[in-house]
Amino acid sequence: MQSYTIGDAAVLDAPEAVDYGPHAIFIRTLNIGKSSRGMKLRLAPDSDVVLTRVSVDALKPVSENGFQVLAIPASATPVNLRIAMSKGLDTASIDAFLKNAQLPLDLSTLTHGSAARWPQLVTTQGIQGNDDGPFATDLITHPESALNPWQSWMRLTGFDFFADGARAAVCTWMGEVWMVDGVAKQPLGELKWRRIATGLFQPLGLKIVNETIYVTCRDQIAKLHDLNQDGEIDFIECFNNDQQVTEHFHEFAMGLQSDAQGNFYYAKSARHALPAIVQQHGTLLRVSADGLRTDILASGFRAANGVCLNPDGTFFVTDQEGNWTPKNRINLVQGKGPQEFFGNMLGYHDVTDQSDSAMVQPVCWITNAFDRSPSELVWVPRDAKWGALNGSLLNLSYGYGKIYTVLYEEAHGKHQGGMAALPMPQFPTGVMRGRFNPRDGQLYGCGMFAWAGNQSQPGGFYRVRATGKPALQPIGLHFEKGVICVSFSDSLDASSAQASRYTVKAWSLKRTANYGSEHIGEHPLAVEKAELNDAKSVRLTVPKLHTTMSIEVVCKLKQANGTETERVIHGTIHEL
Repeated sequence: MQSYTIGDAAVLDAPEAVDYGPHAIFIRTLNIGKSSRGMKLRLAPDSDVVLTRVSVDALKPVSENGFQVLAIPASATPVNLRIAMSKGLDTASIDAFLKNAQLPLDLSTLTHGSAARWPQLVTTQGIQGNDDGPFATDLITHPESALNPWQSWMRLTGFDFFADGARAAVCTWMGEVWMVDGVAKQPLGELKWRRIATGLFQPLGLKIVNETIYVTCRDQIAKLHDLNQDGEIDFIECFNNDQQVTEHFHEFAMGLQSDAQGNFYYAKSARHALPAIVQQHGTLLRVSADGLRTDILASGFRAANGVCLNPDGTFFVTDQEGNWTPKNRINLVQGKGPQEFFGNMLGYHDVTDQSDSAMVQPVCWITNAFDRSPSELVWVPRDAKWGALNGSLLNLSYGYGKIYTVLYEEAHGKHQGGMAALPMPQFPTGVMRGRFNPRDGQLYGCGMFAWAGNQSQPGGFYRVRATGKPALQPIGLHFEKGVICVSFSDSLDASSAQASRYTVKAWSLKRTANYGSEHIGEHPLAVEKAELNDAKSVRLTVPKLHTTMSIEVVCKLKQANGTETERVIHGTIHEL
């Protein structure tokens, strides 16, 4: 059943279909509130020869401009009515079905909640990760299709925590929302999953605000209501349906974040290798706190997989290699409006200049071998339990199931930097969304496999704990004339100050209408000297260092305890 308004009239609208031998009958029950104006309902083309019956004798369909049309004058409202339509049945048969429709004529009786449809709890056992390294991955075991009564395909695409931190709501690409209890236990134990909503259109983001679940779908932001407090969703409210949806497969609506004022943010992908046909193709969007307005904050994206809202009101948004996007990119977005353009000429915008200077440059370009498909970025809270990484910026990888630190700086008004993968095993599925749980101060992530990626497990939900063991993770990056400075999370052994332990190379990319770019002019840059700035940072003398779209820095390090390790940084230099 749907609830909406037409003018000043409130409408409840519920369809049902009945098979009757070789024929089908479509019945639509409408409760139309008091209206100040008459209205018309177009039913079917005259050419379809559909027999239509209306339960209110005073209302009769007529032919108008080639269509069956039902006129409902203002004087006839409020009115509760049924419309039955069929091809091949006689009037008496249709009238009999009208009198015996399954739904009540007064649809308001269905607006107070009902008995739970899925009261069953599905119990799984969490799996504690190995604490041997600096990061441990705990498996929040989800009920895969063979483990749940409905054989739901659990491709997990978004989640958030309720205020207690012990429970989370999780959405799936197949249109469901589940609740899971027990996620913050240490160690993980029994997890209780409950299916609470179905029928949503490809949700790819979820946010809980004031204990209410909001979901980014392809066609709307849905607000979920449990009307009778039985733990199951009874009413899916269309909070905002400004989404401009076409039939094209690639125009995903990605992520969902909210700010202190209650506004919501998500990204809308452009079409694949085709020009935009609606204003939202390839944009970052803001929905007002009341759901009544959507604004375009930036344009020129190809497939921005999620949104990171920064403390200062700016955003980090990734994008994927493709036409007009030579490699994957990490973007810092100011949110100035559609004129803030990020390079995809096939997105919706008014930019005609195809040169690189006409677009906002990325913080860094990311080559395929390093991360073939970045997803959403997430800040490590300063009060998290991640030690030296508190306050750092992380990027999640759908393509490789990895987590990276994002190292960036501002140089003469230009933003630049790079990424370095955390020293931990890859997830078996691509990771789409991440959030820190304020209850335990650890990172949680969910993901799926659906389009191109290396990690092909259909879905997964994880907790990543910092164990306190040294990670020697790059957390800072600075470029100046002839010098690269790298800061690490932990102390280095003095022997790390050897030039032979570091290799640097650079290359360029070519942005064209073609898909992606080869590495152009790849060449080494000699490291003449390495010295420790302090116990946790190294200064590399690279005399021929220059601005470049792509740079790789390989660091073969020794920790203070003597352990040898390697860290690799990929990045971009706009300014020395």
